Amino acid sequence: MFFVTSFFFPLRIIRVSTSKEVLEKKPEGSDCMKITTQGIGIHVGERLEEKIADKLSKFNKYFGEDAVFTIKVRPERDIKRVEITLRLENHIYRAEAKDEEILSAVDRTVDKLESQIRRQKTRIEKQIHDYSYMKEYLSDIEDAEDEDEHEEKTIIKRKTFALVPMTQDDAVLQMEMLGHSFLVYLDAETGNVCVVYKRKDGNYGLIEPTY
Repeated sequence: MFFVTSFFFPLRIIRVSTSKEVLEKKPEGSDCMKITTQGIGIHVGERLEEKIADKLSKFNKYFGEDAVFTIKVRPERDIKRVEITLRLENHIYRAEAKDEEILSAVDRTVDKLESQIRRQKTRIEKQIHDYSYMKEYLSDIEDAEDEDEHEEKTIIKRKTFALVPMTQDDAVLQMEMLGHSFLVYLDAETGNVCVVYKRKDGNYGLIEPTY
């Protein structure tokens, strides 16, 4: 069961059905972030929504209406897993963390998201023409700790191969026979380049691009 919430500022509740609530917050100005919260197997109430939004509010200073946050909350027995996805222009940033308390899991996820950006600060600055929205944020954050541990990695190997048309099932079988965790292939039905991969839960995932 999914409970989905999407908002700006101030609050207005639109009830769509018994299993879904959409909360919208209309911006007082024109530069407020959009935040959508999904409770998967759990209901995320209005007060919790407000607290989660408050923990993300610091990003509004830097990214404003260009930032689109999606927060997924999923219970795993006594633990709560939180996944935060940030979409900025054509770039996607994602992190997840677990804790006994939802808000603590949110804090840990936000810390992890910022840590990932901080570790890639040098790389982003080298491509700043594609990340111009990051200039102010990067100037305010501290450099990554233990810089030697996070030394910038480079591409050290290239591999070319012929794309073979195959079905999804053929791709999974080929991946398993090769002992790989993913496989790039040409879908025989659509003609698109796709990627099949192994998930942590033992199942398979499929990435299908749109053009």
